[in-house]
Amino acid sequence: MHLDVQTVSYPLKQTFAITGKVFETSDTIKVTLRDEGYCGVGEAVGAFYRGETTNTMTQDLEAVRGDIDSSLSSERIQEILPPGGARNALDCAFWDLRAKRTGQSVWSRLGITPKPLGTVYTIGLADPTYMARTAAAAIAFPKLKIKLDGNRPIEKLEAIRAQRPDAQLIVDVNQGWSFAELREYVPHCERLGILMLEQPLARGQDEPLESYKSAVPLGADESCLHLGEFATVANRYQVLNIKLDKCGGLTEGLQLIAAGRRAGLGLMIGNMIGSSLSMAPSYVIGQFCQHIDIDGPLLLARNLDHGLNYSPSGQVSIPGPQLWG
Repeated sequence: MHLDVQTVSYPLKQTFAITGKVFETSDTIKVTLRDEGYCGVGEAVGAFYRGETTNTMTQDLEAVRGDIDSSLSSERIQEILPPGGARNALDCAFWDLRAKRTGQSVWSRLGITPKPLGTVYTIGLADPTYMARTAAAAIAFPKLKIKLDGNRPIEKLEAIRAQRPDAQLIVDVNQGWSFAELREYVPHCERLGILMLEQPLARGQDEPLESYKSAVPLGADESCLHLGEFATVANRYQVLNIKLDKCGGLTEGLQLIAAGRRAGLGLMIGNMIGSSLSMAPSYVIGQFCQHIDIDGPLLLARNLDHGLNYSPSGQVSIPGPQLWG
């Protein structure tokens, strides 16, 4: 079995800002696994807040090149690499390779009849007027995800709600509030009809949530990277955001789905602004989720050949075998 690791950078249509980070490109690694004439592919962006870059992920994969042979399995991949972007790209490439090699799709292997998904459209951080104008321009999208920080968050939400009284709104703070700010802002979020508040507090500083009853459901993103952190966040949050770049691939993503369901949590599939190749395995996770955030390709200036198709209202086509799976 042959491993190839390639760096691919996708320019964004425009600058995209969240708490603590401004993106101008989506820098990814593409893993290709070749075996007996068959080829499987996977993509990872990694988590910048964990210090992951295309260089670190490539180094992680090069370090295990000697373990990648004809005996490779999903279980072995979990053993040789920790959760994170490198394992995600390798794990998803192996799922794709196995589908190509056996002629059995990922859907068939999992016993799933895939249904089309409708994604949110994400509004990046900016001034209230610009964010409201962006929300108005996305009038065809029934669901919006709003990036906020500690700078005039309610003013921004009110401006967006004035333009989009019809929209279902999710807020993503990306660790940008204190506990005092959360308690101050939640009543306003409830008044404005916010469906969910994602990651309001900093990772490692969310213990106060164990005794806090929020009027708006709270979602864990950065606070739950992988299955090993699930038990802690299950007592603090009502929704779990699963990202394959965090947990290390589809294999563990499916395990997180099972854990979340057992705990009675709401489920969300998220993304790190990758191409359609990143979204394709995330589409599998999305089959089990109430909240769908796979709009990464909509933020890119260009997408892949045979990529996912997005309707004007955010309906996303089922991945075809030429893309993945």
